[in-house]
Amino acid sequence: MSPDADLTARRPGPRLLRDSLLALDSRLFDFAAGRHWPAAEPVLPRLSRSANHGVLWFATAAAMAASRTPRSRRAAARGLASLTLASLTINTLGKRSVRRTRPVLDPVPLVRQLKRQPITTSFPSGHAASAAAFATGVALESPTWGAAVAPVAWSVALSWVYTGVHFPSDVLAGAALGAGAAFAVRGLVPTRAQVVPPARPRAQVPALPDGEGLVMVANTASGTADRVRALHDGLPLAEIVECEPRDVRAELEKAAARATVLGVCGGDGTVNAAAEIALRHGVPLAVLPGGTLNHFAYDLGVEGARDLTRAVRQGEAVRVDAGRFSGDGREGVFVNACSLGVYPELVRERERWSRRVGGWPAGVLGALRVLRADRHPLEAEFGGRARPLWLLFVGNGTYHRMGLAPGRRTDLADGRFDVRVVHGGRRPALRLLAAAVAGPLTRSPAHAAVQVGRLHLSGVAPGTLLAYDGEVTEVEGEVTLEKLPEALTVYRPLPGN
Repeated sequence: MSPDADLTARRPGPRLLRDSLLALDSRLFDFAAGRHWPAAEPVLPRLSRSANHGVLWFATAAAMAASRTPRSRRAAARGLASLTLASLTINTLGKRSVRRTRPVLDPVPLVRQLKRQPITTSFPSGHAASAAAFATGVALESPTWGAAVAPVAWSVALSWVYTGVHFPSDVLAGAALGAGAAFAVRGLVPTRAQVVPPARPRAQVPALPDGEGLVMVANTASGTADRVRALHDGLPLAEIVECEPRDVRAELEKAAARATVLGVCGGDGTVNAAAEIALRHGVPLAVLPGGTLNHFAYDLGVEGARDLTRAVRQGEAVRVDAGRFSGDGREGVFVNACSLGVYPELVRERERWSRRVGGWPAGVLGALRVLRADRHPLEAEFGGRARPLWLLFVGNGTYHRMGLAPGRRTDLADGRFDVRVVHGGRRPALRLLAAAVAGPLTRSPAHAAVQVGRLHLSGVAPGTLLAYDGEVTEVEGEVTLEKLPEALTVYRPLPGN
């Protein structure tokens, strides 16, 4: 006997509810087939074909990602992940568990019918599941994009009844499964809105309704023109200073001397310089993400000009920790992380090649050169025995994992360093990858992690590279890393306001 159930086959005995639902389903299908839809005839059949194999949704995700906003990229990725899970569920379980034949096409006008009819079973609708999964996943991350995608998804689902391929219940069941897949993905990888950085410790800062008193220094090498223009639209009295990378520090110094609020737009290195100057001058900092990764701004909760504009207008800010390293006459401040070992060497190699081959190729080339080198960048002494290390990473604040998502900081004032060590040995690329995948709370022969408030390194070899927020310097001898708790005041929108 086959475990499959045929919904169209009537079994002996009274099944009034099932029979009533199937009869209603058939009447709804006949009603849709008999209706004249003049505006739909040139659109819905083409829309049905465009959704085959997810082509429509992959194209939509590519268009969303091209907008270059973090939320759009996350929404596109979440939509595709939800679609993938829904498709796997439908094709492995849904179609096999209920063997329902396709509707008879007699009542459907020939002009609506697809030239190539599906050969799989009818229940549930895979296209409706994919459409609902993608739209729901997008909406969970970005309601704005979700509102734009939802009518298209609804039209795709409707098109499969319109063209006579599915009964209405097939589409409803598929849509429900698709939406469920999107929520399942959210359970594995929570959205940014689910993990909001804490609003403490709040800081008293001036509210600047028109931006008067804010001096924003923008690094033109980061391609910040659109971002600062959007900020100026919201804060018309803010002063905008755009400059080349070589002039950024000097302009930040001048701005800090006359500004009520020091603003900065650029990558991690530019933000690092602004944070150090803001600390020294005792002025609050406003960070507008303008680089590639923007770790500090995104972990803070500022994803673009709209977020920062709201915070500056309403005077919303928090105090966050900064990290400081010192040793052998050198010192510096970092707001993201500092590291010794493979990563600083990779940064140095990337800078060496970037002007010749471009940023991303230079990064790949640098990684290959560093990881193929037949030596360990660091040594550490444990129990009187020297042991090789590939990497020592010190994060300013604890990095957490959200399901399967990359680590991020949810509290920038927790008073701790997140210290991770990747031990030396063969195959450094695999060791580094294992450490990245496993996260900060693991212990293994390849890597380890601990959270501390202060770290002291001794016996650092001369010429050892230390990277901090994308900048690189040389250290040797005694190196101390310490927290500056709640030292930096930064504007950010507060949750609930």
